[in-house]
Amino acid sequence: MKSILLALALITSGAAAADDADHNPCDAVENDQQTLACSVFSRNTAEQLLAENFEALQARINALYGANATQLNNITSKIKTAQTLWVHQRDADCAIVVFPAKAGTEAFNIAQNDCIAAVSDDRSEFLESIGQE
Repeated sequence: MKSILLALALITSGAAAADDADHNPCDAVENDQQTLACSVFSRNTAEQLLAENFEALQARINALYGANATQLNNITSKIKTAQTLWVHQRDADCAIVVFPAKAGTEAFNIAQNDCIAAVSDDRSEFLESIGQE
C-alpha cells in the first residue's frame, strides 16, 4: 500500500514539475484576453492531438490490413469519409453552441474555441480506441 502511495506521490509531483516547465496561457486566467488566449491554446492543442490520433489510426489500420489491399482501401475510405462527416457535424454543433453571440466578438471566439476543443478531445479518444488489439 505504501508503495502505491509513493508511486502516486511521485507521479503527481512529476506532473506538477512538467506543468511548471510547460507554462501555458490557461495558467492563472484572470481577464477576458487571457480567457481568449487559453481558449485558442486549448483548441490548438485539441486539434493537434486529433491530427496525431488520426495519423496513428491510419498507421494501425495499415498494420492490421496492409496485407490485404482490398480491405485496407475499404476501411481507409470509410475512416476518411467518417472524419469528413464528423468535421461538418462538429462545426454545425459548435455553431449552435455559440448562438446568439455575434461572429468576431470575444465571447463568440471563446465559445467556439471551447466547443471545438471539447468535441475534438472526444473525437480523439474515439479515434484512439479504434483498431486497438
